[in-house]
Amino acid sequence: MKIYTKIGDKGETGLIGGKRISKDNPRIIAYGSVDELSSHIGLVISLLDLKDKCIFSDIIYVLTQIQSDLFIVGSDLAAPNYIPENKEEQQPNIPRVQENMISYIEFEIDKIEMQLNPITYFIMPGGGIEASSLHISRSIARRAEIAVTTLSKSETINPAILAYLNRLSDLLFVCARLVNRRLGAEDIAWKAPSKNS
Repeated sequence: MKIYTKIGDKGETGLIGGKRISKDNPRIIAYGSVDELSSHIGLVISLLDLKDKCIFSDIIYVLTQIQSDLFIVGSDLAAPNYIPENKEEQQPNIPRVQENMISYIEFEIDKIEMQLNPITYFIMPGGGIEASSLHISRSIARRAEIAVTTLSKSETINPAILAYLNRLSDLLFVCARLVNRRLGAEDIAWKAPSKNS
C-alpha cells in the first residue's frame, strides 16, 4: 500500500465513518494538535533514552503509555458521533477516552510529587534539554486542550478528553521537574521585575 493516496489533495480529509471535511475544520485542528503532542513526546523519550536509560526508565515507561493513550484521544476526536451517556448507541470498535486513563495520570503525578520538593513560586521552563523538551510538550498539551475546547463549543465531544489533556499537562510539568532533579539541576524560579528597574 502506498503512503500517498492523493485523496486529500484538495484540502479535505476523512473522519472515522467516511465523512469528508476540510482540513482546517476545528475537529482536524484538535486531533492534529494531539498528534503533534504525541510526536513531541516521542522526541522526549528519545532524548531521555540517549541521556541515561537507567535513571529515566520509569519516566520513559509512563511517557510511552501516554503516547499509546494519545492514539485513543485522536481516535475519539476523529469519530464525530459521540453520544453522551448512551453507550448502546456508540459506534462499535472505536476506542474512547475513559476515566481510568485520567486516574492513571493522577496516580503518576502523585508518585512523582513524592520525589519533589514543594514549590511556592512560578517555575521558568528550562534546565537541561530533556526537561526543556518536556516543558514544550506541556505547552503543546495546553494548545491541544484549547483546540478541543474550541471544538466542544460547536460539536458534542467526549468530556473526558478535556479532563485527560488538562491532567496530562500537569504530568508533563512534574516530569520536567523530576528530570531536572535527577540531573542535578535546580528549578528556575521566576522573579518579578524590580519596581526600580
